[in-house]
Amino acid sequence: MQLKIPKREFTAEFRELAVKRVKGGQGIGAVARELGISDQTLRNWVKAFDGGKLNGPEAKAVTPEQMELSRVQAENIRLRRELEIGKKSGGVFREGCAMKYAWIDAHRKEYELADLCRALVVSVSGYRAWKHGGTPERKRLTDAQMLALIRAIHAELKGAYGSPRITKELRVRGFPASKERVERLMRENGIRARHKRRYKATTDSKHALPVAPNLLDRNFQPAAPNQVWTADMTYIWTDEGWLYLAVVLDLFNREVVGWSIKPRMTADIVIDALTMAWFRRKPAAGLIHHSDRGSQYASHAFQARLKEYGMIASMSRKGNCWDNAPTESFFNSLKNERVHGTRYGTRAAAEADLFDYIEPFYNRKRLHSTLGYASPVEYLEDWISTQHERKLAA
Repeated sequence: MQLKIPKREFTAEFRELAVKRVKGGQGIGAVARELGISDQTLRNWVKAFDGGKLNGPEAKAVTPEQMELSRVQAENIRLRRELEIGKKSGGVFREGCAMKYAWIDAHRKEYELADLCRALVVSVSGYRAWKHGGTPERKRLTDAQMLALIRAIHAELKGAYGSPRITKELRVRGFPASKERVERLMRENGIRARHKRRYKATTDSKHALPVAPNLLDRNFQPAAPNQVWTADMTYIWTDEGWLYLAVVLDLFNREVVGWSIKPRMTADIVIDALTMAWFRRKPAAGLIHHSDRGSQYASHAFQARLKEYGMIASMSRKGNCWDNAPTESFFNSLKNERVHGTRYGTRAAAEADLFDYIEPFYNRKRLHSTLGYASPVEYLEDWISTQHERKLAA
């Protein structure tokens, strides 16, 4: 199976929060890299924002015909890019992996990493392993040096990681580290991950609306992307009142493909999260969408949107949170690693922090134990490269 990657489209909510990061003092290049978009795209958003046109009347609705055209155009652009890479690389294609990795490294600024690896038939993970191994070998760090690195990573990631992930992060950054040593240094110096808390459910299943059967049946390991999505909601307290977050996860790589943040817990919030996910992935008909039995998900408006997108509804059994364990796990990570212990003076501050956790951190950086300590985006990129290699070898 080959995954088709359509042209990425972004909701008004995503664009606005991206621009706010720039307005908050971050550089356009840094924000663009964090979010996996081009510098020019972000510049265009900032320019539109300054002119009051970012999400105004000029942001017209996209018809199905326009979306299909954009998908075809994106596919043509991708093929032309791979052909261009192939011509430029010349004899490198016939060389060993090390030569290919070196050529890729020299052309990272010209092309996307996934396109380079696909064109030269190597994996993204292989390139990254070469990249980390290609640096001069580091001497064993003293305890003081190691502790300084641990403190820096712990602060950078806002206390999200315990010793297992800190160890993995050190290794990814090229520093030899054992779990036992990292665990000892963290324990001796009082460095620990945020404490866990239990959180109550937000959705109300006491309603007379129709509910769907549990088609997922706790099968949390689909064979490919865009086969099963899971969804849920949670809440965050601010000094201005409650703020609600709805998310949609692709169960294959645990990526948050859709989300919405609103001050009210109505059906609109789950519909907007689903719309973002659909715009990002454009899955084929037949995808299973799993949620709890909350009134928002059982509502006629939400079920109509699922039908419009060709998706099949699946719902957890009554009062059984384990039927949607991956999404519950995401919320636990979010609350423990970011929200717990943080006081949000305004809803806008909480909204910006949730965006920061989901997009730059969780989707693109956070080492996920279920994915072999790869980030969701990295895991998907590696899978796509592997599928391409198998297709060429067949």
